[in-house]
Amino acid sequence: MLNAKETILLARKKETVIPAFNIPYIPMVEPVAQAVKDENSVAIIHVARVEWEKFSAGSLEAVAGEYRKFEKPGHTLLGLDHVPVIDEDLKRVDYISIIKRAVDAGYQSVMIDGSRLDLEGNIAATAEVAELVHKQGLACEGELGAVMGHESGPAKPYEEIFETKLGFTNLEEAERFGRDSRCDWLSVAVGNIHGAVAEATRHQKKPEARLDVDHIAALYRATGIPLVLHGGSGIRLEYIKRGIKAGIAKINVGTEIRQAYEKGLEEARGDVQKAQERLYRRVRELIADMEIVDSRKLLFGE
Repeated sequence: MLNAKETILLARKKETVIPAFNIPYIPMVEPVAQAVKDENSVAIIHVARVEWEKFSAGSLEAVAGEYRKFEKPGHTLLGLDHVPVIDEDLKRVDYISIIKRAVDAGYQSVMIDGSRLDLEGNIAATAEVAELVHKQGLACEGELGAVMGHESGPAKPYEEIFETKLGFTNLEEAERFGRDSRCDWLSVAVGNIHGAVAEATRHQKKPEARLDVDHIAALYRATGIPLVLHGGSGIRLEYIKRGIKAGIAKINVGTEIRQAYEKGLEEARGDVQKAQERLYRRVRELIADMEIVDSRKLLFGE
C-alpha cells in the first residue's frame, strides 16, 4: 500500500505532481480510479465535507466504502479534503469528530482548513489534527491564506483577486505555520481559486486562472514542505508546470471532473454508465495534459 506522506515527498523530489480527484457523486469513484491505473499514474481519491453536505457524496464513510471496491493498489490513495473549522456559511464545524471518523474509515491523509481563523487559531487547530493523525501514521494537510471561491454570495472578479493578491498566503506567516503547525503539506493561495459550490453558480465555467510562480517558490523556500494547489481546474497548463517546478507536489481537481460527470448525465438523460465513461475519458485527458502519464514509473521505477 502506498504511503501518502512518502508519496508526496517523493513527488516533490522528482519535480512531479500527485493529482487529488474530488468525489461529489459516489459513481465517480470507479471511473476515476480506473483512469489513474490505465495511465500508470498515481493519484488521491478525495472527498471534502462540502461534497457530502451540498452534493451527493453521502458521507466520508460512503466514499471510503466505494473506494474499497475499486481502489487500485500502487496507484490510488484515499484522502479527506477540506474539513473546515469555520465553513463556507461561516458556521463552526466539529472538525475533530470528522477527522476521527476519517481515521476509523481508513483514510490515508486528512486536510484541516483553519484558513478562516486568525494565524494563532489556524496553527493551533492544524497542530491538534496533525498530532492526532500522526499517531496513526497518516498525513496532515493545512491551509494558509484564502483560496477564494467557496464563499457564499457574489464572487469577486478573478482579475481583482489576482491583481490585489486577495487572500494570498503571506510569506512570514507561512514560515511560522510550516514550523509550528507540524502539517506535512501546505495548501497555499497564489492565484488559484475554487469552483463555486452554491446551487445557482456551481454549473458555471470557472475563470481561467494563473499562478504567481515566484510567490510559490518563495513559499516553498520559507516552509520547506511540499505545497498543495487547491482549485486546480481551469488553471493555464503552463502555470501548473512552472508551479510544480517551484514547489507544488499535489494538485486538487474538482470542478473539471464534476462538470464532466454532470454533463455526461445530462446528455445521456441520466444514464450513469455513460456519464462514467465520459468522466473516465476526461480524467485520462487531464493526466496526459499534466504530463503525469507513467508517473508511477517515475516515482517508483515500476
